[in-house]
Amino acid sequence: MFTTILVVALSLLSLSLLGSIYRVIKGPSPADRVIALDTVGITMIAMVGVLSMLLRTSAFFEVILLVGVLAFIGTVAFAKFIERGVVLERKRDH
Repeated sequence: MFTTILVVALSLLSLSLLGSIYRVIKGPSPADRVIALDTVGITMIAMVGVLSMLLRTSAFFEVILLVGVLAFIGTVAFAKFIERGVVLERKRDH
């Protein structure tokens, strides 16, 4: 019974991931794309967590942490790009 629930959850999360990827590609504004990209990261974390429970292992906890950090850095970088037009600012010596 628990395995069936996990498989259904994984299926629904994969549909959510497809919808978010569609929004990243076709988003009407850059802000919508950033939010969809953050949603992709969160959905991937949830999928790896459900897969970890399904396989009854804790080997994927590092993957969850890595995806979370990369999603956060990507969201901050895209938000900074939308706000200022550049991700990394270079200081000029006069």
